[in-house]
Amino acid sequence: MISFSEVSKRLGGFELKDVSFDIPEGYICGLVGRNGAGKTTLLNLILGLLRPKSGEISIDGMGYEADEKNVRKLFGCVLVDELLIKSLPLTENGEYFGHYYEDYDHEMFGAYLKRFELDGSKKFGKLSKGEKLKCQFAFALAVKPKYLMLDEPTANFDPQFRENFWKILKEFIADGEHSVLLATHLTDDLDRMADQLLYIENGKMIFNGDMESFRDRYKIVSGESYLIKGIDKQYILGAEKGKYSSKALTEGKKRFSEGLSVAPATIEEFMYYRSKGDTIK
Repeated sequence: MISFSEVSKRLGGFELKDVSFDIPEGYICGLVGRNGAGKTTLLNLILGLLRPKSGEISIDGMGYEADEKNVRKLFGCVLVDELLIKSLPLTENGEYFGHYYEDYDHEMFGAYLKRFELDGSKKFGKLSKGEKLKCQFAFALAVKPKYLMLDEPTANFDPQFRENFWKILKEFIADGEHSVLLATHLTDDLDRMADQLLYIENGKMIFNGDMESFRDRYKIVSGESYLIKGIDKQYILGAEKGKYSSKALTEGKKRFSEGLSVAPATIEEFMYYRSKGDTIK
């Protein structure tokens, strides 16, 4: 299990503050928030690229201070930064960086390159952005990690490969002993495929839980404006008046007036209405 307990980190004018969550084994966990919310900072803390100012980070009961080598071998990652050497062919990149991972499987790396329709003899620097991410994804899988840390990889994948990508993630966690943390703006995919959601805003954890709990807790209520205005304000996180009707993001279990339509909020709707505030007060 990946566990954060009241973790804080300041970087310039930004602060990740008192963040706590657990990612159990066997989960695909979506990490969501607007630009600058703290997603990359959180990922870097998990990977040991940053150290917290305060709080505790535990990876399978271990910490970086005492067990850095054993912790690092648990992770495979695909980050926004290009981590492979541009002048080397893909297979040589695998051989070079594979020496740093005791469980690296070069045959597996080659098999994934073939599955992703990548030419192993081609230099990494000659690939498109999407191809570079596919190559890094192949390498991350070939180190046989327990946890996959993925920072916005799907944005540059074509729709056909994105379905293949999610299929591989489901295969990866199928034994119940592996987990994925995926930071992405493509929230439609997370609504369909994620088991758990971490929603971060201005360095603070706003929601941490399973997707069933998220859908049960947050609802989109739509109907005529006077009916939306009649909802107790303590339940409304954001609302907007439309041309023919109004909508509100609500929190908590509540019975609403007849004439109002109620549906579980999607992640995108949750983000949108939180940013809008209540514009039909």
